[in-house]
Amino acid sequence: MRRGQPGFTLVELLVAIAVMALLAIVSWRGLDGMVRAQQITRERADAVLELQTVLAQWGADLDALQAIEHTEPLAWDGQALRLTRRGMRQPDEGAIVVAWALRNADGTNRWLRWQSPPVRTRAEWSEAWARAAQWARTPSSAERERETLLMPLAGWQLYYYRGGAWANAQSANTGASLPQAPGGLSSTAASIPEGVRLQLTLPEGGALAGVVTRDWANPLLGGGKS
Repeated sequence: MRRGQPGFTLVELLVAIAVMALLAIVSWRGLDGMVRAQQITRERADAVLELQTVLAQWGADLDALQAIEHTEPLAWDGQALRLTRRGMRQPDEGAIVVAWALRNADGTNRWLRWQSPPVRTRAEWSEAWARAAQWARTPSSAERERETLLMPLAGWQLYYYRGGAWANAQSANTGASLPQAPGGLSSTAASIPEGVRLQLTLPEGGALAGVVTRDWANPLLGGGKS
């Protein structure tokens, strides 16, 4: 071999390999961070979409409240909210009893929604109203078939707006606090509060956490309040 022939020493090769390995590690960490960031963003977007969808259904149920004489359009007992609303398919379909409740499902506390078949008589309404209360406490297998599992939830609370102030829905749901029927409304229609405030406590550790507040204004009594 001729002297002075260009080449690399063993030390130079080891240094080059070490630098390449370091660059590979840094690049992998960068890619891993990007993948994790995309995953977190996707999970958060899915959670926001789920929350928006559930709250849209909540608002649709309240917007469709139907005041039928000798029935209860809205009732909250601290565990479940029951309401009577118009049918969703046809105008003459009849009324529907809907219930919202928080219950442990598959090991996770979840918000659930239940609805009855259309009811057209007061007897059918009474039966559906009682079934909704039973479903919120100890549902049977038949009642579970009519429920929809919604989002994970740590807790929820309702407030009614009456007489210019918000109050706990349980304490405000008394006969003495109900307003007189204004503008020719029936007493049943007037029993619906001017507004309903929903407070959801989202569980820690999820894509969304904290407290979410959603206000609904009664179009017949609430005017422009929000």
